Amino acid sequence: MTSPLYESYLKAQKRKLWLIGLSRLSVLIVFLALWELAARWKWIDPMLTSKPSMLLTSFRELVVEGSLLRHTWISGWETLVGIVISMLLGTTIAVLFWWSTFASKVLEPYIVVLNALPKVALGPIFYIWLGDRYSIYGMAVAISVIVTIIMIESGFKEISQTKLKLMESFGATKFQMLRMVLLPASIPHFIAALKVNVGLTLVGVVMGEFLSSKAGLGYLIIYGGQVFQMNLVMVSISMLALLSVILYGFVNLLERYARK
Repeated sequence: MTSPLYESYLKAQKRKLWLIGLSRLSVLIVFLALWELAARWKWIDPMLTSKPSMLLTSFRELVVEGSLLRHTWISGWETLVGIVISMLLGTTIAVLFWWSTFASKVLEPYIVVLNALPKVALGPIFYIWLGDRYSIYGMAVAISVIVTIIMIESGFKEISQTKLKLMESFGATKFQMLRMVLLPASIPHFIAALKVNVGLTLVGVVMGEFLSSKAGLGYLIIYGGQVFQMNLVMVSISMLALLSVILYGFVNLLERYARK
């Protein structure tokens, strides 16, 4: 049976969570209201900035047409594939660096250079090498894989060397140390890399769609800008924000499952 003091603490925590949620919602409502009023009262030009009421109309029309959901699905799928490839490739390279100190010392300077390189410069190269469709995946992976390598390798280095030395003294192979100690202990770093990759991969997908795509939310943004339809641009940006929230929420659920 819980004590009254503990029950009071739980109630206070619940009230705090509700207050935070309501405050977040209030900030969004105030922002949208100010945006709408500023457009209606001509403080800003709605032709350049659109306004929430116009966005709702455009959103409804695009949903009825089916084009918005199709473009959102395409961008979402490209982002998901990019995250999976980046995590698998980044983890494999990080394991290689841990397995071979020689390979790590030889290749790490190149990883640092690639991390500092503006990835948008690689867009034309991916377009020529991979074509207009697969170049988007190339951009997504190029932006997120280097960060994945760095984060997971740093996680490996933080693992207690005492445990690994103890296993080695009992005759454990490197593969056994990797499977029994290194990978399980690095789950928090995998989750952290996933959280970072949600944003980075989505950026890569949108950049790829800017450069070469004929579909996706990035394509809608470029098309809307070219024909001067700011409603289309704003709706597409809103869908990108929603997509990022959904993906981040999925990673949070995965984190809760991993901690059980």
